[in-house]
Amino acid sequence: MSEIGQTTIPPISGRRRRTDSTMRGLLLLATLIALVPLVLVIYYLLYKGLSSWSSSFFTTDPNGEFFGNPGGVRSAILGTLEIVALATLISVPIGIGVALYLTEYGKQSWFANLVRYFIDVMTGVPSIVFGLFIYIVLVLGKVGGTGFAGWKGSVALALLMLPIVTRSSEVVLLLVPGSLREAALALGAPRWRVVTRIVLPTARTGLVTGSLLAIARGMGETAPLLFTTAGAFAVTANLNQQMNALPLQIYNDILSPRAVVVSRAWGAALTLVALVLILNLVARAVSRRSSMA
Repeated sequence: MSEIGQTTIPPISGRRRRTDSTMRGLLLLATLIALVPLVLVIYYLLYKGLSSWSSSFFTTDPNGEFFGNPGGVRSAILGTLEIVALATLISVPIGIGVALYLTEYGKQSWFANLVRYFIDVMTGVPSIVFGLFIYIVLVLGKVGGTGFAGWKGSVALALLMLPIVTRSSEVVLLLVPGSLREAALALGAPRWRVVTRIVLPTARTGLVTGSLLAIARGMGETAPLLFTTAGAFAVTANLNQQMNALPLQIYNDILSPRAVVVSRAWGAALTLVALVLILNLVARAVSRRSSMA
């Protein structure tokens, strides 16, 4: 009677154990191979870039002098933050708004499917194409009264960030339980209030995570800025003028015949990677907080 209702687990064969060990070893090997380039890049950046870091490196602007001290990257850091900040103000509200339409209103309509298709196409468009588009439309047309300008670089980066924000936001919004929406609608709340008071607060941490990842992607792009901002030495807060940025500084310095300027390029590259790393760590912390909640 003691055997009634009991199930006997068959022993694991030696062949299955060997297969499992082999696959675990192959997966570990693939992981190590994938990490090798990352470790080498970080090591080389630290080896080449740390020697350039100093107080003057972050507090002075590049001066363009061929002899003597070439200056630091203050204007590049501040220009990057200003351009990316404006690009964020453009892409994040629009991207989240499109995602809300796709999940709350359009859903499976033909227009929503068409929007998803174009968002997927934009995800695969090379960044240089966005830069060339803005160059033809805004720079050559001297929109805003000027040719090259910081805000035009922000528009190019916003086009690059928009599909990332939209797709990540759509995935996060779809994870909001439908029972929350149904409960609010059953109480007589209009759709817009359900979205603003129920859906968005519930998905807030996921939306922030997706936005930070898009910002990190846009911060490291060079091609759109080459076509739109042109670069400048001095610090400026006027986005309607030419502005400097870390990707532009790296691109220009690495072509210099002077070793000290090339060393500044490595320091700027390490600074850019550090900024992107900080953003990714913030995104991981926000996502971890979301999962714990």
